[in-house]
Amino acid sequence: MDYKTFEFKTQILEDHLDAFGHVNNAKYLELYEAARWDFITKNGYGLKEIIEFKKGPIVLDVHCRYKRELVNRETITITSVPLDHKQKIMRMKQIIYKENGDIASEAEFTFGFMDLELRKMIQPTKEWLAAIGIS
Repeated sequence: MDYKTFEFKTQILEDHLDAFGHVNNAKYLELYEAARWDFITKNGYGLKEIIEFKKGPIVLDVHCRYKRELVNRETITITSVPLDHKQKIMRMKQIIYKENGDIASEAEFTFGFMDLELRKMIQPTKEWLAAIGIS
């Protein structure tokens, strides 16, 4: 199987910061999610399609590591790449890079694909797999 890597650039803003002046730990998950929404939407399976088909991703587990602090107005790059796909379960690795190339954070997400009407996990569709870079 071939896996595609996606890249998302964004800037750290004041609402990402905590009292220490660096990104709050919970905001990292929001940044990772913004990167995922960006590439799935660009690849034809964004919110419009999730609502239309009543099928979409659900996060089952996340392991996040914080390595370097991120500060106000810093531009970051988030890379996202699928790790594997077994039946109904997929894994993806995301990395946040600082402007100087250092890794600020790494996260591994385990997720499934849910039928929103049946309220249960189902096999991912070929359209979904293509949207997340699995071919």
